[in-house]
Amino acid sequence: MNKKDCSREAVPGKRDEELSVPQSELSALSEKMDKIYLCMEKMSIAEYVELLYNPGKLLWPNFLSGLLRGFGMAVGFTLLAALVIYLLNILNFLNIPLIGKFIADIVEIVQNNLKY
Repeated sequence: MNKKDCSREAVPGKRDEELSVPQSELSALSEKMDKIYLCMEKMSIAEYVELLYNPGKLLWPNFLSGLLRGFGMAVGFTLLAALVIYLLNILNFLNIPLIGKFIADIVEIVQNNLKY
């Protein structure tokens, strides 16, 4: 391919005046392209496309995050249940008539179910 093939004369039927673009349009286009480039960099498009072509890289982090999330829920529920039991125990010692009977009924139901 010679230099003439890439020149403006290589476009059939077009004159130099028709092919020239004003400098203001070129600078506006350049600014828009820069904005698009910055937006794509902020969105990490390249990393996302890489993950689409290599799903194995996405599998392990998601598996580990799910495992840790499940472990965190189990620990959180255990702590919450211990706190509720502790508060119910304090309420039982206060011997509030309505709440005390309710707690005594719960304890009795639990003890009856433990026998079987």
